[in-house]
Amino acid sequence: MTTELRFLVASVVLGLVQLIASSHLISWQRGYRWTASTREGDVPPVRGVANRVDQATTNFLETFPLFAAVVFVARVTGHHSLLTILCAHFYIWGRLGYLLAAAGFSFVRSVLCWNIAIIGILLFIVALLWEYSTNYA
Repeated sequence: MTTELRFLVASVVLGLVQLIASSHLISWQRGYRWTASTREGDVPPVRGVANRVDQATTNFLETFPLFAAVVFVARVTGHHSLLTILCAHFYIWGRLGYLLAAAGFSFVRSVLCWNIAIIGILLFIVALLWEYSTNYA
């Protein structure tokens, strides 16, 4: 298994941790009776850490398919390089930092951690295109 695939699996684990944490934090705020209900009707917005972790989970779910796609393209095309490994590191550590910064470090979360993860995806695309252009030009 390549390093990039290992980081993809680690990202799935991180996503599950976020999903479970978000679910329980929201349930603690609204009550487990609400969680087990039909959830019809108006409810007040989620506040504090529960809201930030829920937003981090939503953000993860927006970026994860992009990361998974570039990892699978790299695997299918047999492209494995130092740059793709670095990109996988950027993504996972950026996402982990984003989740940890949900404790209240909004500037670090939004500016630093989110950008690191996105740069990882973008550089992964560059690595794949570079490989394609040098092999098929």
